[in-house]
Parts: sequence; C-alpha cells; structure tokens
Amino acid sequence: MALVLMEEFGEVPGEGRVQKWILKSSNITVEIITLGCIITAIKCKGKNGEVNDIVLGYDDLEGYLANPKYFGAVVGRVANRIAKGRFVVDGKDYQLAINNGPNSLHGGLRGFSKVIWGSEGVEGGVRLTLTSPDGDQNYPGEVQASVTYTLEGDTLSIQYQARSTRTTPINLTNHSYFNLAGQGSADIYDHEVSINAPTYLPVDDVMIPTGEVRPVEHTPFDLRRPVLIGPRLKEVPGPGFDHNFCLSSPGDAWTERMCARVFHPASGSVLEVSTTQPGVQFYTANFLDGSFKGKGGASYPKHSAFCLETQNWPDAVNQASFPDALLRPGEQYRHVTRFTFSTT
Repeated sequence: MALVLMEEFGEVPGEGRVQKWILKSSNITVEIITLGCIITAIKCKGKNGEVNDIVLGYDDLEGYLANPKYFGAVVGRVANRIAKGRFVVDGKDYQLAINNGPNSLHGGLRGFSKVIWGSEGVEGGVRLTLTSPDGDQNYPGEVQASVTYTLEGDTLSIQYQARSTRTTPINLTNHSYFNLAGQGSADIYDHEVSINAPTYLPVDDVMIPTGEVRPVEHTPFDLRRPVLIGPRLKEVPGPGFDHNFCLSSPGDAWTERMCARVFHPASGSVLEVSTTQPGVQFYTANFLDGSFKGKGGASYPKHSAFCLETQNWPDAVNQASFPDALLRPGEQYRHVTRFTFSTT
C-alpha cells in the first residue's frame, strides 16, 4: 500500500486549519486537502522516468478558497445541475440557491466543496468526514458523509458513503480536471478518449437533460471506440462535451464496471476509470477562458483539460425515469470510483 503523510496547508480564518494528505506509491503521488476533499495534485512517472502533475489546480489555499470551477473538489450534496433549483420530496417543495444560469449546480453556494472536512489516516490513504446539518443549503436531513481516498500501486480509489436522517437527494463526485500531457498544457486535442456507454442524455439550452435517453450510434457522442478529442469537438454542438453518458439503465444493480479510457500518444500516458455509478459526465473544460492562473502561474484556457465525473444522471431528482437520486433514512449511499494511471 501507499505511504501516507500529512502536513499543514493553511488556515481559513474563523473556520479552522486545512491539512494536506500525501499518498505515495512507486509511480504515483496524490495530494489531497481537507478543504472540499480537493485533489490538488496527481504526479505520475512517465515512460521515460519524467514526472508530470496531470491535474489542474492552484499553488496555495487562497486559490482553492475561491475555486469557481471546482478544480479537484468533491461536489455535493448533489453534483451537476438541478433544474431551476427546485425539487419535491415527500410532498414538500424545496428551493435551492440558483448559481448556474437558472439552475442549481454542485450543491449550491456553499456545497461540500467549500467546507473543511475532518480527516484521519487509513491504510494506504485518508478518510474525510463531514456532517451536513438538516437544512444545509436548504436540503432536507442531516447527512453524515465520508470520502475515502486510497492509493494501491497505480490505482487511486475513491469511496463515497453517506446516511441521512430524512429523505434527501444525494449525488457525490470528484471534479478533477485532467491533462495527461501535464497541467498547464495548452489543450487536450491530442488525447484519445473512449467511453463505454451505448446512450447519452441530450440537454436543453441551459444544460438540463431533456428526458430523452438517446443512442450514441451515428452521433458525435459515440465514443465506444477511441477517438481523437480535437477533431471530435468540431462535430459536437455547442462549446464541447458537457454531457452524461449512461453506463447503466435505471434499476440496474450498482456493479463496478470499466467506463472510460483516455490515452495521450505523445507521452504514452493512460487513464482508465471504473465505477459503480450509473453515469459519467464527460466535460471538456468549455468554460475555462485563460483568466485563471493555476499552478506555477499556468493559464488554463478553454479545452485545456477534461473531467470524467462519475455520478448519477443530472436532474435525476426531477425526472422519474432516471435512476433514483434519493437517500432515505436507514439506507446507505455507497459508491466507488477508481482511476488507474499507466504508460504504454
């Protein structure tokens, strides 16, 4: 198992200290801070022995306190968008803060990505814990959540767990932005991607799924065989990919499956993803614009990274035909996602 170290990362006035946890295996180092469970670095050894940091982020705590694009964070209670920030549970209407056009995004104004989690070392990793009180961001129920990162060999596993005192929607994911050529590289056009999904969710003009589950066949969304991202982006309507790919159908058992692979031919770097989640949001950093100065002063322009956010389908709490998004008292929310890094 990985070597696990901890060091101080800074302090948020009035809220507490932030720790950095460092997980080291022979080829990979992963750095995680207790603010938002944020992955601040993934350093991989390439085929020629060089080490690249392949996730976007900031050099210091100040950058992560703002972090408007959620670099590396665990987002929740509900990742992705909820239409008009509204939903009904047990006959009661709930209105969330609107923070993405007319919708609520990634848990609201102060979701799980904005708070300091508790932490403790475990074998090969770190477990982070959070109590989200009843009414937090206007969600019902007190939620006890944990996110456990473990590194074994070339695989980073993320296990999500949660329980709630009242029925509440929940959908947790990690929002790391990857560039296998190294953070600060200009774009991801020379990356090849494949996603093992026969269907995807079309969206309306404010990025809410229309309710249709559409076959990828004969569309630009057919990524079942490897495609070069640059040319394929020219075929996708709008600014790029920001769509849910359906890995399983509603009602299917939550079994772990390989869902995606990304290959960077120039460096030989490979990222493979498996998950128990029913969907993965493939996002090509369409809304980065170069205005954010990241690690080492790097500029992060449009299409300079990709995200593979394993999660439930967006707006599932409002769409009865989508996989169930509700966590009920006595139930346990439990999912795992694994990122495996290699070179070829």
